[in-house]
Order: sequence, then structure tokens, then C-alpha cells
Amino acid sequence: MRDGVNLARRDVPAVALVSSEFWAQGEFIARSVGMPDIPRVCFEHPVAGAGVAVMRRVAAAIRDDIVASLAARGVAS
Repeated sequence: MRDGVNLARRDVPAVALVSSEFWAQGEFIARSVGMPDIPRVCFEHPVAGAGVAVMRRVAAAIRDDIVASLAARGVAS
């Protein structure tokens, strides 16, 4: 979440990727730093150390949400 906030503050199009386990913390951080509407996409937890096949499945599952979020802000089509 902090990486997404830091990028957005530099006017870099960003979508924060937040695992389901940390969604509430991500919401808290977004509000606490004054960016409650920063785009974010939730993915299943855990993924760390889950292997390439799992990472590919997760990426495929959230790809359209990421593109849609960027497109809604006029960044991607």
C-alpha cells in the first residue's frame, strides 16, 4: 500500500495490490495518509513462496481489475 501511495504522490499511475489478509490494514493506511481513494486490488493470501504456478494464477485473476482501475483513471484502455 505504501508503495502505491508513494507512486501516486509522484503522479505515477498506480494500483496498490493488497492481499486479502492485509486488506483492512491497507484501508487504514490509505485513510491515515490522506489517500482513501487510492486504487487497489485485492488478491488471495498467501502468495509469498507459493511458487510460479500460483503467482501466474493470481496475476491472471487480477489482471482485468488492474487494467480496469487504470482505464477508469484514463491511463489504460
